[in-house]
Amino acid sequence: MIEHIVLLKFSAETTEKQKEELIRKTLLLKNVIPGIVDIQQGANFSNRSQGYEMGLTVRFEDKTSLTNYGPHPAHQEVFSYLQAIGMEDSIIVDFEI
Repeated sequence: MIEHIVLLKFSAETTEKQKEELIRKTLLLKNVIPGIVDIQQGANFSNRSQGYEMGLTVRFEDKTSLTNYGPHPAHQEVFSYLQAIGMEDSIIVDFEI
């Protein structure tokens, strides 16, 4: 299995409602993209966050599933929304478990 971790930083103009909508859209990907075993996303409450406000974890069946996830139209739609609402930065970590 593959664990995909994403940390997100937003602009000051990004609203809480937009962030909540991002979470809603992201969680729906499990029902649409093959190979997703589990997906979780939420607001970061740590005081050690270095400005990263949201975390995402996606567990995939294998590396092929992760490879297919990136260009999948449903993922691209969520990614476009993320950019539109003001994502400023992200950190991505992928590892095999």
